[in-house]
Amino acid sequence: MRKSCSNDGLKLNVIAGMHVVILGLDMAESDCDGLMGFAIHRTDHVEEEAYWLKGIKTFEETDPGFLPGSLYSTKHHPIQGFSWSDFTAKPGYEYTYRVQALKGRPDALEVYKEVKVKIKTESEEDGFNDIYFNRGASASQEYVRRFGNTRPDRGNPDDPRWAWLSRGLYEAVENFVARAEDERWGIRVCAYEFRLAEFADLLKSAQRRGVDVRVLYDANDNPPKDGVVFPKDENEATAREARIKSICQDRITRDDVKRPPISHHKFIVLTKDDEPVAVLTGSTNFSHGGVYGQSNCVHVVEEKQVAAAYYDCWDTIEDNPDHKKLKEKFSRQNEIPEGEAPQGVITIFSPQESLKALEWYAERAKSANDALFMTFAFGVNDKFMDVYENGSAALRYALLERLTHSSASEDKEAAMIRLRKMTENRFAVGNRITTNQLDGWVKENLTGLNTHVRYIHTKYMLVDPLSDNPLVVTGSANFSNNSTTKNDENMLIIQGNTRVADIYLGEYMRLWNHYAFREWVASQKSANQHFRHLDTTNQWWQSYFGNTARSRQRRYFSGQSST
Repeated sequence: MRKSCSNDGLKLNVIAGMHVVILGLDMAESDCDGLMGFAIHRTDHVEEEAYWLKGIKTFEETDPGFLPGSLYSTKHHPIQGFSWSDFTAKPGYEYTYRVQALKGRPDALEVYKEVKVKIKTESEEDGFNDIYFNRGASASQEYVRRFGNTRPDRGNPDDPRWAWLSRGLYEAVENFVARAEDERWGIRVCAYEFRLAEFADLLKSAQRRGVDVRVLYDANDNPPKDGVVFPKDENEATAREARIKSICQDRITRDDVKRPPISHHKFIVLTKDDEPVAVLTGSTNFSHGGVYGQSNCVHVVEEKQVAAAYYDCWDTIEDNPDHKKLKEKFSRQNEIPEGEAPQGVITIFSPQESLKALEWYAERAKSANDALFMTFAFGVNDKFMDVYENGSAALRYALLERLTHSSASEDKEAAMIRLRKMTENRFAVGNRITTNQLDGWVKENLTGLNTHVRYIHTKYMLVDPLSDNPLVVTGSANFSNNSTTKNDENMLIIQGNTRVADIYLGEYMRLWNHYAFREWVASQKSANQHFRHLDTTNQWWQSYFGNTARSRQRRYFSGQSST
C-alpha cells in the first residue's frame, strides 16, 4: 500500500509492505539549511500505542552514554537521511506516521515542518499471493540485543531464536502442509535440499492423515567433499531417519556426466480431489540454513493454473527423463513474453534449449524506466553486467552475496568495481560487524547454519516496483546460464501487482540498508571512528541534492522520478 501527503513543503511518501514500512521524505534544497534531521512518531491503531521510533545514532553533545547496541528516540536524536524504514511493523496493522523536520541545536531542537500519513500494512495472505520472508540477517544488532552472540540450539525446536529467525516463513510451510487434511488431498514436494528433520516429520504426519505424499529430492552423484556427496547423502539420511523413504524418490538430472546439473527446485504443490489448487515456491531450501540462516522467501500462489503448471513439472521430472527431451518440452511449454509480460502470473521452468528466458529477464531489467532491484547469490552474469552499465533506470540496486564469484577473473572483478562506482548503481555485499571496538555497535556472529551462502540467497528482480505496473520475477533460478539451460529451476513472473511489489521492495531495502552499512564499516581503516554520532556541521543533507546516488534515491522514494 502506498500513500503520500505534503504539508508546508515537507512531503512524506509511505510504502507499506508487511513487516517493513518505507518512509520517503522530500523538502526543497533551499529549506534545508540548518536541518538537523527528522523525528518520526508512530501511532499504532491496533494495539492503541503511540511513541517516537528509535535509531542507533546520537548527537555527541547530548549522547546519554547507553551501552553499545542501544537505541535512541528520534525525537532527540533524529534521522539524518531522506528515506528511512520501520522494521518493527506488523502485517495488517493500521499506523499513522508523523514526521517532524528539526532545526536548532542538539540540546534545543525545534520543529520546523511536520507532516503525517495514515496507512495499513499488507496482510500476509490475500487469497492469491501469500509472501513470507525470513529474517535473513541473523548477524544483526537486534539479534545480539535479544539473544546475545549465541547460536540457536539445534536440539531444541522450541528455542525462541528459531521463531525469530524464521519470522513466519517456516510457519507458512507448516500451515501449507497442514491444509492437506485427509485422503482427498495430495502433496508433491520437489527439493534440492531435503535436510530439515521437522519438515520431513510434517510430511510423515500428513501421510498418517491419509494424504497422498510424494517427494522428489536431488540425488545427483556430485563430487564428494570429505566423503560426503552434497546434498544427496543428507537428503537420503533425512528420509531414512523420518521413516518416509517409501514416499521419496531420487531426482537424477543426468547420469552420464561427472558434474550433472542440479535439481534446484524448492516447491510444494497442494492437490485436492486430484486437482492442483496451490503451490508454495521460492528460494528456500528445506534445511536449517535455508529457513533460518541466509535470506530467503517462500511465495504461495493460490491460482489453479499456476499450481497445475508446477504439478506438471513435478510429474514430468518424476521418472528422470532424458535431459535433451526435458529441455525440448520446457522450451515448448514456456511462454516467454515478447516485450512486457501479460498482467497476472505466468511461470517459466528450466532446463531450456536456449538462453531466451535469461535474455528476456535482462531485457526487462535494462528497460526499467526509474529503478531496478536485483539479488545475486552467485555473482553477476555478463548479461546483467551490461544492464548495470547501460540500463535506462536512473537507480539500479544490486544486493550480492559477494562482489564476484570465487572463480571470477581479475578483469571481471575490476569491471564490478567500476560498475559500482557509477552514480546510477547502488551495490551492497553481505557482511557483518566483526569487532566490539566499533563505537556504538557490538560484534555480530553468524549462526553457523550456512557454509555455501551465508547472507544473500534470494533470487528475484523488481523492475519499476513503485510504478502502477511493476514487474516481479522470483523463484529458484540464479539469473545464470546454468539456471536456464542445465538445472531444474522455476520462476514466477508477476506483472502489474503493486501489493506484491511493495512487499518485495520493503524486504529488499531492509537487507540492502543492513548490508550496505556493514560493508562500508568493513572498508574503514579505523574501528574507533565515531560512526554513531550525527552531523552538526550542516553537511549531511547536501549529498541528497544534485547528481548523486542519494539524490536519486530521495526523489524515487518520495514519489518522484529518480532522474
